[in-house]
Amino acid sequence: MAVNPKLRPGRDAHVDRPAPAIVLVEPQLGENIGAVARVMLNFGLTDLRLVAPRDGWPNEKAIAMASGAARVVEGAKLSRATAEALAGAQFVAAMTARPRESLTPVMTPEEAAREMHARTLRGEVCALMLGAERAGLSNEDVARADAIVSIPVNPAFASLNLAQAACVFAYEWAKAAGCAPPPSDLDTAPPATKAQFDGLIDHLFEELDRQKYFFPEEKRPIQQRKIRAALTRAGLTEGEVRTLRGVIKALTDRRPKD
Repeated sequence: MAVNPKLRPGRDAHVDRPAPAIVLVEPQLGENIGAVARVMLNFGLTDLRLVAPRDGWPNEKAIAMASGAARVVEGAKLSRATAEALAGAQFVAAMTARPRESLTPVMTPEEAAREMHARTLRGEVCALMLGAERAGLSNEDVARADAIVSIPVNPAFASLNLAQAACVFAYEWAKAAGCAPPPSDLDTAPPATKAQFDGLIDHLFEELDRQKYFFPEEKRPIQQRKIRAALTRAGLTEGEVRTLRGVIKALTDRRPKD
């Protein structure tokens, strides 16, 4: 999916609000780090923390894969150990698919996002940990978490890559933070007035009369009510009424053609 590297006007405020950090523990491929960064910026997250990335840092492949989210990659904080990356956090969630013999609360991504949003509004620093591509998080790292985040996937095939897992949480974070898609044209287009709508109906009925559509005559009232009801349910806008009247005119224009 092609994404404009610049956020739409009016939406930049979502990017620099306080938000959870995404902590990648011992990530292996630079491409995966870049893909996570791209996901993050799409959903208003910018605090990326890396713990001992296998291929070193900085990584050109990560920048290339970020596809416009360079600010996230370039601002990533590098740590040698998980404890260092989490030192300033007050609430940490570990995303893992493996069951643990632990009393740590288990949350869905939606629940974790709502919890972190509430805590962030109180001024707390939150973080989400994700483990290496092959092995995930170690038991020791999971033990540092206040909650486990488990994505409800198909138990017969639980195989999300790093960016996909991050994307599920980031999307839920955006929802919890109040991000919304831009309004559609229908949301901003003024609805037709009753006078405009009646003009369309009169125009349509007049032309249908010319074509002797209303037959037999005694069924005319029922037929007209059905047509009016169908168009009323459509909730036409001013522009749509004008368009439909143009369509009727084009279909019934009896002027001689060249």
